[in-house]
Amino acid sequence: QVQLVESGGGLVQPGGSLRLSCAASGSISDIDGMAWYRQAPGKERELVARITSGGNTNFADSVKGRFTISRDNAKNTVILQMNSLKPEDTAVYYCNAAIWVRYISGGYKNYWGQGTQVTVSS
Repeated sequence: QVQLVESGGGLVQPGGSLRLSCAASGSISDIDGMAWYRQAPGKERELVARITSGGNTNFADSVKGRFTISRDNAKNTVILQMNSLKPEDTAVYYCNAAIWVRYISGGYKNYWGQGTQVTVSS
């Protein structure tokens, strides 16, 4: 079956940068939108950034101008480049993708990665 695997999380100081990646693998016919969500302790999971199959992007207001999302369709990978990080960015970051599974009719379904911890602290 399909899996999403994130990597790149870690500990950084305020003002630093971090690059997260998420690779989809398995029986994939097509991937539509891909996105990054995050969940901080005591808070609901929120959308951070999304990118469509055509490259259109949108971002949460809290990260606009600091984060960039991109994708490599040949590698079924989505990247979140995080710059000027703030302590408020500390959260578990989750990859999400709408995937049409090979041999399965009926449309796209949402898949989630396992999450990767990002901690911004001095």
